[in-house]
Amino acid sequence: MSDDSTREPADEPTVEPDGGVAASGSRSHRDVDYLDREVNLLRPSTPFMRDHLRIIWTGFAAWALVVFGPVTLTAVAPGVMTTTMPVVGFPLHYFLVAIGAPVGALTLAFWYARKRDALDEEYGINHGTTADGPDGAPEGTATDGGRAE
Repeated sequence: MSDDSTREPADEPTVEPDGGVAASGSRSHRDVDYLDREVNLLRPSTPFMRDHLRIIWTGFAAWALVVFGPVTLTAVAPGVMTTTMPVVGFPLHYFLVAIGAPVGALTLAFWYARKRDALDEEYGINHGTTADGPDGAPEGTATDGGRAE
């Protein structure tokens, strides 16, 4: 059993900043090892994570509106949503769910890909290059997305 009063100050654990705005101002994002950072949906630890989560939450809100909007409107205003459309002959709610939801999902997928590519470009992330291993040869990755051990 050790005595805590004889402990050297060098034994004190160092406190690292959480990567907030004040702490990350002096560091480049290229110096941050993103694989070792904690992912917290409510308090992202890096500027890249904050920007990426903003894109994700915006897409999630749009997805919820596209998927649940017609169903909710049908429950709230059944008279308007169940009227037959003159062009296709289907009720409006059926058309919005059968055509609007898949088109909305494809549009959101395209939007997310464009926003993520722009974010990667902003932070200088290039997916076309491979890392070099200790022997100078390109380092391989495992098929599950992790690093080969």
